This record gives sequence, structure tokens and C-alpha cells, in this order.
Amino acid sequence: MRQPRRTRLRQARSRASLSELLSRRPWAGPVLALVMVVNAGAAGYRISEGWDWGDCYWMVLISLSTLGFSDAETQVLSGGGRVVTALLIIGGLVVVQQTIQKLLELTNSGYFRRLRERRYRQQLQRTMNNHVILCGYGRIGREIAQQLSAEAVPLLVVEMDPDRIQEAQQRGLTVLQADATLDVTLEEAGVHHCRALVAALPSNAANLYVILSARGLAPRCRLIARADSEEAEGKLRLAGADQVVSPYVAGGRTMAATALRPLAVNFMELLAGSECEVEELLLSSDPEQLGQLNGRSLAELQLGRRSGALVLAIRNPTGAGAPGADLLANPSGEVRLAPGQLLVVMGSQDQLERLTDLLGSALAGVDTLQA
Repeated sequence: MRQPRRTRLRQARSRASLSELLSRRPWAGPVLALVMVVNAGAAGYRISEGWDWGDCYWMVLISLSTLGFSDAETQVLSGGGRVVTALLIIGGLVVVQQTIQKLLELTNSGYFRRLRERRYRQQLQRTMNNHVILCGYGRIGREIAQQLSAEAVPLLVVEMDPDRIQEAQQRGLTVLQADATLDVTLEEAGVHHCRALVAALPSNAANLYVILSARGLAPRCRLIARADSEEAEGKLRLAGADQVVSPYVAGGRTMAATALRPLAVNFMELLAGSECEVEELLLSSDPEQLGQLNGRSLAELQLGRRSGALVLAIRNPTGAGAPGADLLANPSGEVRLAPGQLLVVMGSQDQLERLTDLLGSALAGVDTLQA
């Protein structure tokens, strides 16, 4: 009794596996039937006529294609060979017709297009890492993409509009055609291992959806959003945006700064085109993680001399120190490190790497402000 039961179990598993295969690959059934007909016909010729396999498959090909046969070796068939040919033609016509019909149905329904898109998205998930996700390729998005591309920062554009997608692809950008407000889109874009996400969609509501979804999926991701009003800015910050930029406010401030402090603005433009980077180095809030760095001054640590990087500013944790002293620009050597501080430093990539190595386990996070 054991052997028949095991046999039934194996047969049931085989049927289940075949059913699962056909459900995941609807084209597999007709193609499998066609392969079985071809191999069965070749085997029939092999048995009835004794030909080699090359001649057998050649005979199957010219029979299924209704071309007929004229080779000297195959001009005369035995009775068995004629039966095989008749069955092959009848069965082949049915199977070939069903196969072609099924493939046309899948093509018209967009199955193969969706299959290519799924493979493309899987490839994105494997290749994109430490990149910037840009949601929206409008006027603001194009400028952002141009600046990031000039700095050789890996960039993934998420867009729905076909014209904008074509324009981005013509510029050599990697594009994901999907709705950026959906969680599945952000996961396919690699929100869990991206460098930052920029929500530059034309609608405040759409940007709000993107920020809410991204913050829920990746709590540690750096999120930057576009806003057209102060009310939208407040809601985006409540939703979890680390930085909210209004193109009109930013443009006005830049124009005012150019009028009042042109040298400072020119310096920032020169910095953007150089090898220098500005990074935020967040120290751990756990004093034990800081170790010997806790309470020591910049003069004692000699971070600038040992790494070559320049400490531009230090921001104390919220509520620490005297009122109004949260941000200390151009800190002196007497300033001491403390848990939870944010160091704004500038230097080349090598200099910043040496500085992060010096801080070691004291670092809780690193964010690039300008690459």
C-alpha cells in the first residue's frame, strides 16, 4: 500500500507544480504542447523509418509547415511513416493554431510588455544603490537632474508622463515609469537603500503622499520636498520631510543674496563645481558610543589637521545650551563635542572619509549636503 500512496502523492505534487507553472507563465501551455508534438513526431519517424534524428526533425518541420517533402531519402514512406505524417499534420495544425492564437492574445493584452517592465524593475533593484530618487521630471525636476548628473550622482527618475519619460531617457537618465505616490513604486525604486528622495511633483498633495509613503517605508531616508505655499511646507514637515524647498522663496532669497552678498553666492557656485563636499556628521546620542571623544575640544582632537576637513558649524541637540545657541558657526577650538551634536564639515571625498574614520563608532549617521 505504501508504494501506490507515494506514487499518488508524487503525481499530485507534479500536477500542482504544473498548474502553478501555467498560472505564472500562460504561454507555457501552448509552447509545451508544441514541443511535445514535435518530439513525438520525430520519435515516430525514428521508430517507423529508422532515420537519424536530424532527418526526423527535418521531416517534422516540413510536415508542420505544410511545405511538403521532396528529399530522395524521404520520398517513400512506409505505412507507419504515413500514419505518423497524417497524425502529425492533423495534430500539428491544431496545436500550432492554438499556440499562435495564445501568443497573439498575450501580446494584445500587454502581457509581454508587463513582463519586460517587471524584469526592468527587478534589474533596477539589483543595480541601484546609494542613489537619489527624483519623483517628477518637470521644470524643477529637470534642473535637479542636471545638477546631480553633473556631479556624477546615481539618479533614478520616477515619472508617469510619456513625453517627460522620453526626454529624460534622451538625456541618459534611468527612468521608472510608475506612480510615485504608491508604496510599491518607492520599494521598486530602492527607497530602503537610497541616498535621498526628492519629491518634485507639481502638486502639493502628490508630494505629501510621496513623503508619507517614503517616511513609513524608510524612516532613516533623507527626504526633500517641493512646496508652493507656507501651509504646504508645514504639512510636508509634519509628514516627515527633512527639508522643504519653495522654488519661489528660494529664488527670491538667491536674488536678494546676489544683490547684497554677491561674493558669497559666487563662492557657493564655485563650490558646487569643485571636488569639495559638505556633509552632516551626526554624533551618537549615547555617551558610551562617543568614548574618548565625549567632552573633548576641537583643539584637543585636531580633527582638521589630522583629516584635512574643515568644521563649518556645529548644531547642538534641541534644547541643549543657551537659547539661540543651537547652531554655532565657525566653531573655535574650545568647543567641546557632546552626544547628539551635528557637525557640518567641508572637504574632499578623501578628507571626509578620513574624518569619518577618526570619529569611528561615535557617528550615528552621515548625510551629504552638496556632492
